[in-house]
Amino acid sequence: MTAAVTPARASLASRLWVYQRERFPIFKHGALILVFSGGEALYGARLRGSGMDWRPDGWAILVAAAVCFGFFLQLRIADEHKDAEDDRLWRPERAVPRGLVTLGELRGVAAAVAFVQLGLTVLYAWPLAIVLGLVWGYMALMTVEFFAPAFLRRRPVLYLVSHMVVMPLIALFSVTCGLRRIEAVPGPGVAAFLVLAYCNGAMIEIGRKTWAPQSEREGVETYSKLWGARGAALATGAAALAAAATAIFIQQMTGLAVWLDLPVLAAFAWACHTVRSFIRAPTPPRASAVETAAGFLGLATYLGVAWLPTALRVLAR
Repeated sequence: MTAAVTPARASLASRLWVYQRERFPIFKHGALILVFSGGEALYGARLRGSGMDWRPDGWAILVAAAVCFGFFLQLRIADEHKDAEDDRLWRPERAVPRGLVTLGELRGVAAAVAFVQLGLTVLYAWPLAIVLGLVWGYMALMTVEFFAPAFLRRRPVLYLVSHMVVMPLIALFSVTCGLRRIEAVPGPGVAAFLVLAYCNGAMIEIGRKTWAPQSEREGVETYSKLWGARGAALATGAAALAAAATAIFIQQMTGLAVWLDLPVLAAFAWACHTVRSFIRAPTPPRASAVETAAGFLGLATYLGVAWLPTALRVLAR
């Protein structure tokens, strides 16, 4: 019988493979990041053109997706550092406190990813390195909790509001990939899209931390523990309303057909249904449904403002 390989005996590569499976599933997250960042790049390409005079740019999508995948992996690693003490006390089964990987090894991964991000950005369009640096700078501030960790942790709403700013910054990088030039960034079309990214980020973040009462754990902060199950569900619904309204506003502002609102409206209706069901009976399956519906609404907004218009453009050729 072959002995089980312990973390201490396993290679770094094998331990990182286990780590990604537990903390950052690369295929699941990669597919979602491709949809979001690719949609952002396509939206930037559409803004670059005039009317239908634009073409989807495959390189923009690939660069945006690869760099944004790196951003989200780095955010996960930053969370490991921020939560190290809480994980040691309350979640010892997680990868870092149980010794699967060390924080130093994860910092090495983050640095290697940063090298690849910089290389891709410079090769594609070197001025975009300014946006890359902006995202990195904000992520660094998040990692040190803006030098006021105790202050922020006593104010969870301010914590949420401040940390969600990273979402439009990440979206800005992808949109700029589509625009191809940083001087084209200012404008109402980009501003509205960044608002959408913020709303989607807040909706998904609140939705994933809306738990049933029996699922709450000591030492784990959730919005349902902070506001109650009903309050957290309503907050998710409010963020969903803001995201759906912003997406429809963008669609109308950019002259898209009214029927492209349908995916957003359908996903919003489902999100409302899951929120209502959870409020009536806050069970773990219904909490999971709220999180799933929030994610689908985020996908639907990008489908309506970016992917479907691109498909129509390709078919119209």
